[in-house]
Amino acid sequence: MSIEFSNRMASMRGSAIREIFKYAADPNVISLAGGNPAPELFPNEELAGIAEELLRESPILSLQYGITEGYGELRDMVKARMKTVESIGNAEDELIIVSGGQQGIELTTKCLVNEGDTVIVEEPSFIGATNAFRSYGAHLVGVPVNNDGMDLDRLEEVIAENKNVRFIYTIPTFQNPMGVTMSVEKRRRLYEIALKNHIFILEDNPYGELTFDGKKTPTIKSMDTENIVIYSGSFSKILAPGLRLGFLCAKKELITKIVVAKQVSDVHTAMLPQLLATEFMKRYDLDALIAKMRATYAHKCKTMLGAMDEYFPKDVAYTRPGGGLFIWCDLGHGVDTLLLSKEAIEKKVVYVPGNTFMVDMNAPSSALRLNYSTMSDERIVEGVKRLGDVFANVKG
Repeated sequence: MSIEFSNRMASMRGSAIREIFKYAADPNVISLAGGNPAPELFPNEELAGIAEELLRESPILSLQYGITEGYGELRDMVKARMKTVESIGNAEDELIIVSGGQQGIELTTKCLVNEGDTVIVEEPSFIGATNAFRSYGAHLVGVPVNNDGMDLDRLEEVIAENKNVRFIYTIPTFQNPMGVTMSVEKRRRLYEIALKNHIFILEDNPYGELTFDGKKTPTIKSMDTENIVIYSGSFSKILAPGLRLGFLCAKKELITKIVVAKQVSDVHTAMLPQLLATEFMKRYDLDALIAKMRATYAHKCKTMLGAMDEYFPKDVAYTRPGGGLFIWCDLGHGVDTLLLSKEAIEKKVVYVPGNTFMVDMNAPSSALRLNYSTMSDERIVEGVKRLGDVFANVKG
């Protein structure tokens, strides 16, 4: 019997990044594609000790149901950290622990977007978010991203051209996939534009702690006096992604509805990962771990950029991020990087084609995303060299 899929899912496509992982599993393939943190940075020994103690001494707390809002001590710790590190949180805000930042994005969409409503996104943007918006029938409209963030003149035009704009989705710090950071001036103006037009901002900030020089750019949420910013954070890039721990901070009225939506989705975030994160932060220095990540990624990024400077054709444009995990390249000249990826695979190197991050994923893109977080220095250089050969052939 053939299956007739729901309208919501019939046109959905799986992530090209996940498809590329199939090739990346080959040890002979150099993967510059994914967005995984460096596994050597996982505090596995510390977490193993905590897990054994929790399961032996607190089995009921670890393995029983929890409350939907999240484990109370962890929520308090996240609130305190956000206040200290990001200047986030006021009397009208509330916080919920979610099963990874992706769930926070999906639940926000579920609570705010009706089919046909408009969601404005950066273009290019994170496919996990855009697919969440698509799954609820949102009308996606892209706004180009420059080296200092979203094109706000175009944003104002887009708002004027579209009805029922529910929110603006942005990754303002070390943006995925471009690696660029929105300037403070643009953040203020973006907030003012949203406030003037009575539109929410969904600020996704999984990479903000991974600044190479240790200097933080103020979050948009820290400027939020009217509670129009929904802030999504995550432990995936600063502790371990497999714990599937994220959090949402927003106006209490919205969080109350998101709690109901989460009850329908998965009841609550798993207790054991919440307890692992709580105990890790109590016993160990999370900031010291983050500092180690910053130094590692700064080195890897410098290695990749140096190799790109040496081996890429001189007319290939690429970003020079100050943090995060990604570099965005544009080959120009009408090159389709989705088609070109097949030649790269033959050279045993993979990247993510730029069309993956666009509103119209079927349109050819001359851009691509590279990741430097998981490979050794030697494999980064060799992978870039192989790509340089591919690019030189197509552009020659």
